Amino acid sequence: MVRFLEHHRPRPRAAGRAVAALAVLIVLSGCAATPEPEPTTASSSAGPAPSASPGTTPVPEPTTVDPEASAEANLPVFRGVVEDVWGSGDRAAGRAYIDALVTAGFDKTQMELTPDTSTVGNPAESIQFSVRWGDDCLIGQVGPATGEPLSTVVPVLVEGRCLVGETRPIDW
Repeated sequence: MVRFLEHHRPRPRAAGRAVAALAVLIVLSGCAATPEPEPTTASSSAGPAPSASPGTTPVPEPTTVDPEASAEANLPVFRGVVEDVWGSGDRAAGRAYIDALVTAGFDKTQMELTPDTSTVGNPAESIQFSVRWGDDCLIGQVGPATGEPLSTVVPVLVEGRCLVGETRPIDW
């Protein structure tokens, strides 16, 4: 957690977003056991569906990337891709998330991915992946230690990266 705080540029953000980002990054860094999700954070990928007022039609979430929009505006697309792959037989394969994000229109050259296996060859307890979007990062985390998929937007690290720790080449 100290590494996170030392390497992020201070940026004026809403307090709730900072708290949610910090909670997700603690989980992503592996510095602590998987915490119970806070009921008021925006880091959970699942949430109540927006309810429509009587006589109105709910607005569907976007299904394709909008390159002109912010990372926050593209988070529903990112989250949808993550949930689709999580629901498939490839839920433990990092490559499946990257390939699906590319298919949705995210730029592969801006992505990072952690290994699918531990240092001793066991399946990873969690896999993290990210897409850099300007000064922000769309970050996803899946795996047995995570429970349900997580996705959020956080500021880019000072080094220009999105993920803390070891990542693997995305060379396919």
